[in-house]
Amino acid sequence: MVRTYFLLLWTWTRAAAAYPVSFALMVLFGVVTAGLDVAVILIVFANTTTLAGFSRDEVLFLYGAAGVSFAVCDTFVSNIDRISQHIKAGTLDTILIRPVSAWVQLTTDRFVPARIGRVLQAVIVLGYGIAALDLDWRRAWMIPVMVATGVVIFGALWTLAGAMQFLLTDAPEVSNALTYGSAQLNQYPLSIYARDLVRAVTYVFPLAFVNWQPGLYVLGRADPFGTPELMRFAGPVAALVLALLAGLAWRQGIRHYRSTGS
Repeated sequence: MVRTYFLLLWTWTRAAAAYPVSFALMVLFGVVTAGLDVAVILIVFANTTTLAGFSRDEVLFLYGAAGVSFAVCDTFVSNIDRISQHIKAGTLDTILIRPVSAWVQLTTDRFVPARIGRVLQAVIVLGYGIAALDLDWRRAWMIPVMVATGVVIFGALWTLAGAMQFLLTDAPEVSNALTYGSAQLNQYPLSIYARDLVRAVTYVFPLAFVNWQPGLYVLGRADPFGTPELMRFAGPVAALVLALLAGLAWRQGIRHYRSTGS
């Protein structure tokens, strides 16, 4: 399945590379567009020294960690939200009869390799944050774990959003709220939000494990909301549980799909 996934990605990549100037401009556009979020952060810190107790470099570190995870999934998984178009057009039937996972086909459908520019921008911001902060390098092992955990969480969210389309059929805004909305929430320290919201994204919907809880460990910071120290290390478990739930929802959606009749 993995080999098939990358073969499909390579097919779309070769098609995009046939127009090198256009491809390069799209990559550059992705970097610039994603950079607008960083510009907002810099504008905020042009008028203050801290945000909810966090410095500019700490905020950029948290933003970069979440940004890398989200950009990777936006590049390699997000096309699954096109499933509603396939359901309405009846082309999902064709996908289901092929001897390849429907999830693999849909995530690689019309793959846009130029989105790698967004990944590059997030990596640059994360790298800057790591270099600018006086981190305890004994805690640095958590950084790749944090990014990998975020990839699994965002990938699971996109899969859940795709599974929801079997019921909603034509509600892309719900999918966007679940995926892009979650990414927006993680761009800043969760301490800027209300306590009840932070509890919800910690104990119910595990968005706090994308960058907040593990980020607190890397930065050597106490949680302003007083969550137990053990929660700093619970990200992989939370990501696995969410991935299993997303996989189950996806399987149920495929199993109960009844075609359009066309």
